Amino acid sequence: MEKTVDGLAVHFEVRGAGPYVFLLHGWGSTSAVFAQLADVVAAAYTVVTFDFPGCGSTPEPSQAWGMDDYTRFTTDFIASFDVDHVILLGHSHGGRVAIRLATEPGLPFEVDKVILVDSAGVVPTRSLAYHARVRAYKVGKTMLGWRPVAALAPDALEGFRSRMGSADYAAASPVMRQSLVKVVNTDLTGLLPSIKAPTLLIWGDADTATPLADGQAMEKAIPGSGLAVLNGAGHYCFLDQPRAFHLIIKSFLKIG
Repeated sequence: MEKTVDGLAVHFEVRGAGPYVFLLHGWGSTSAVFAQLADVVAAAYTVVTFDFPGCGSTPEPSQAWGMDDYTRFTTDFIASFDVDHVILLGHSHGGRVAIRLATEPGLPFEVDKVILVDSAGVVPTRSLAYHARVRAYKVGKTMLGWRPVAALAPDALEGFRSRMGSADYAAASPVMRQSLVKVVNTDLTGLLPSIKAPTLLIWGDADTATPLADGQAMEKAIPGSGLAVLNGAGHYCFLDQPRAFHLIIKSFLKIG
């Protein structure tokens, strides 16, 4: 299904009946990643999955977005369902958005519960090697982007970006690359103590994208929150350990 939100044709799907649960996927992923989880939750809830702009079947925005833009868009999308109360589950970048919504004043709906799955939002302490790599990237980008060099080797800059950047960065369009830089550098730790809704954190202990230490930091900062750790699971812990993950979700959402 599609509906127009903020000028974008948003691809979404709805399953089940009952209170509304919105599943927010991670960067470079799509709503399809939640197919199995959505079926589980739909036993007792109305589950809405959707593709963020620039992901899956939803077109990218006309210009780079930061967290304010993602927050506004997601607020408008949820509000289009005319619901008063919602539960949010956010994975990775979707967790960033869920944190913002859970602490945003004046929303047209109440956030009753929050589930953060291998969530982004904690900016890691950068090593000297990281800063050296960033400097090298900036220097190389400037040199290869210089007009005489670009004329002689038009593909060199793109190849350099692919080698030096993350997989997400290399795979993204220019607009989405700029968006990625904006959101990755947004630190949401200051918002965590303001989350009032009951919050469950679920993490894979082998996650290398958003390490378990991030989940532990969030548990300490979010009042009354609890952290469930799935041994041997990585960044997509709900795919790596689906049975255990579903049992945890069913308990938290009281699905019989």
